[in-house]
Amino acid sequence: MKIALVCPYNVGRAGGVFEIIKNLRHGLIQRGHEVYILTPQPRDIDQTLHLDEDGIIFLGTGTEFKSPTHTSLQISVAIDSEQIEKILSKYNFDIIHFHEPWVPVVSRQILSRSKSVNIATFHAVVPETIVSRSVVKVVTPYALSILKYLDAFTAVSDAAAGYVRSLSDSPIDIIPNAIDLGFYTPSKHSQVHNSKTILYVGRLEKRKGVKYLLKAFSLLKTKHPDVRLVIAGDGPDMTMLKRLSLELGLNSSIDFKGFVDDDTKLQLLRESDLFCSPALYGESFGIVLLEAMATATVAVAGNNGGYAALMKDSGQLSIVNPKDTLEFTRRLELMLYDERIRSLWLSWAKDYVSNYSFFNITAQYEDVYARALDQKRR
Repeated sequence: MKIALVCPYNVGRAGGVFEIIKNLRHGLIQRGHEVYILTPQPRDIDQTLHLDEDGIIFLGTGTEFKSPTHTSLQISVAIDSEQIEKILSKYNFDIIHFHEPWVPVVSRQILSRSKSVNIATFHAVVPETIVSRSVVKVVTPYALSILKYLDAFTAVSDAAAGYVRSLSDSPIDIIPNAIDLGFYTPSKHSQVHNSKTILYVGRLEKRKGVKYLLKAFSLLKTKHPDVRLVIAGDGPDMTMLKRLSLELGLNSSIDFKGFVDDDTKLQLLRESDLFCSPALYGESFGIVLLEAMATATVAVAGNNGGYAALMKDSGQLSIVNPKDTLEFTRRLELMLYDERIRSLWLSWAKDYVSNYSFFNITAQYEDVYARALDQKRR
């Protein structure tokens, strides 16, 4: 099949969604398909249309946008219709797979012109706040105008499917995210640590709860003065977090790495004793937790819906309320220093993470494509 994967975000700052799309493309190519990524052109690239060696086709230009979960994004708000028609005519895709199709406006513009089989995947979960509910009221008419063009629906979790289920009775295939188990592997060499290291990787923004990690880390250090914290990521809260670390007297114990690439992230995971992602809300899944599992790094995670649904059985040991500083500190200590608990968790994680291999997840999407294509042909 000739397949297009649509990412509505700037690929340079799309975070997890683009990583998922990029990895899905790789898996589909391995299974014999011809696959491209359609996405808005980042504002710092001076080209209107470019197909590079990674199979990315840029459409339109990115514009700054803040989501209901307070994540800063670049999305495309206007694309030349002639440009879209030219691309669709040139490539004649069998399948166009839209990720987050409700995000304005690239998906809507492509959908209204597509003669292909149109598949949707919903990644995000809308937090239950007054502001986000107000946003949903505004977005819903736009979302309804999109649904009529779609031939099949998927979501990465039940939490992510919630919004579209409120708008449509169409069946939704729950297909979780996948990771590259050939890339995310444990270190081949045993690590000898003079001190314990906690790692955070991700955006530095309000919903990620990193300030609560700093507060719990400060309390942990009163009992374990040698423990260290590495923060890898960038975002609008960077300055505030550095200031808070200074106020808490932690600046010599925290290493702010800034944004890191995948190879560096892998190295940091392998070198760390504990991975912590204290996200408060807005998480529909938890791919960073799978990456920790795959690298044999014990994890502690915020009690949001997406993380709680992923961390089953012994994985429930990871879930904690980050805003409860005392309980958060106790959980960090338990998962960092209790070898019996760590062994139990790692044994569970080694088996559990195998369910999320690219091979398994890509096959599930391939099955959705085939069913939708067959149904449309009939």
